[in-house]
Amino acid sequence: MGDLNLIHMWQQMGFVAKAVAYILFFMSFWSVGVFVERWYTFSQAQKQSKLYAPQVAKHLKEGRLKDAIALSQSKNFRYSHLAKVVLAGLQEYQFQSESGQQLTRDDLLDTVRRAIQRATALTGNDLKKGVSSLATIGSTAPFVGLLGTVVGVISAFQGIAATGSGGIGSVSAGISEALVETALGLVVAIPAVWFYNYLTGRLEYFNVEMDNSSSEMVDYFVKKSN
Repeated sequence: MGDLNLIHMWQQMGFVAKAVAYILFFMSFWSVGVFVERWYTFSQAQKQSKLYAPQVAKHLKEGRLKDAIALSQSKNFRYSHLAKVVLAGLQEYQFQSESGQQLTRDDLLDTVRRAIQRATALTGNDLKKGVSSLATIGSTAPFVGLLGTVVGVISAFQGIAATGSGGIGSVSAGISEALVETALGLVVAIPAVWFYNYLTGRLEYFNVEMDNSSSEMVDYFVKKSN
């Protein structure tokens, strides 16, 4: 009976109320899609970085710079945030070393440090792709649902004015249909907020990892240039 009632409510909704419902459905599908895509990307990034870190550390410890660059460029680590940051530092160091420019030690390290910082910022921004939309959905979906409710209530009272009949019985159906919009808005908003908080926590972890890797890379080049 619940399904039949919902179908009946949908059929009784006006154009604006249905448009609001469609918007909420779209927001729901978008938030779930963003979460699934980011969750997969984050999982791959963490998995590949765990495999990448000891391998590149071994190459660097043994002084095999070109092998470390080749490893960082491997398709096996295309999701690794650490590989992108380390690669930027290694490529910049190699370029400056082979360019023939007579840079001082401090200038060389400063150039490499800036390259690593740029890569960290770009990688962090790439990891955040789509996450901000979850915050937008989480904060606006209840208001979109409330808009549908207000429109539904207005329609219900317009029906009373048109027929000239009053009483709770004449408006209860219209108001219940309108309140479905509010419930739908909350159903969309609550998971979006959960998704946003979870992904934000993962992003903070990745940022810490990239900052640590950046510091370790600079320390490596400091020792190498001594």
